[in-house]
Amino acid sequence: MTNPIPDKTRYTYVYHPSRAHKERWEKLAAKAHTSLSKFIINIVDDVIDEKEELAPRHVRDLDGLKNEIKSLREDLQRKNVILERYESELKNYRATPWLETNFAGYRRLSEDLVRVLKIRGSMNKSQLIEALGVDRRETDLIKAIGGQLETLKLFGMVKAENDNLQWVA
Repeated sequence: MTNPIPDKTRYTYVYHPSRAHKERWEKLAAKAHTSLSKFIINIVDDVIDEKEELAPRHVRDLDGLKNEIKSLREDLQRKNVILERYESELKNYRATPWLETNFAGYRRLSEDLVRVLKIRGSMNKSQLIEALGVDRRETDLIKAIGGQLETLKLFGMVKAENDNLQWVA
C-alpha cells in the first residue's frame, strides 16, 4: 500500500514565537495522544465554536437547559416564599378566634393539632409546637394552641400532667 500524496492546498504554517513555545505545544499534543497538527485544529475549532453561534447543537441545547433550570428555580423560590406567607396568614386567621377571651359561638379546632396528638399519643408542649411547625416567636399562635388544648381537656380528649400531653379519646 502506498502513501497518498498530501494535498498541499490544505497546509497552514504556524510560526511560533520561540522554539520553547513550539516544544510546549508538542508536549501538550503528546499528552493528549495526538499529533501537533490535530491538536492545534481541535483547540482552534473548540474556541471558534465557543465564540460564535457555530457551537455544537448539544452545547447550545445544554446552555438553553441551564438557563431554563435557573429560571425555574427562581420561579419556584418565589412561589415557595408566597406559599409560606399564605400558610402563615392562614394559621394566624384560624388562630384568631382562640385568642379572643370573651368568644361566644363555634370555634374550629386545628386539624393538624388533633392529628399530631392522635398519631403521637403522648408528648410535651414543646414537641407539639415543633411538630406543628410553629416558630416559638409566634406567641399568638402558641396562645391559640394553648386555648385549643384547654378545650380538648374540658371535653376529656386530652389529659395533661405537668408539661406532658396525652391523647385520650
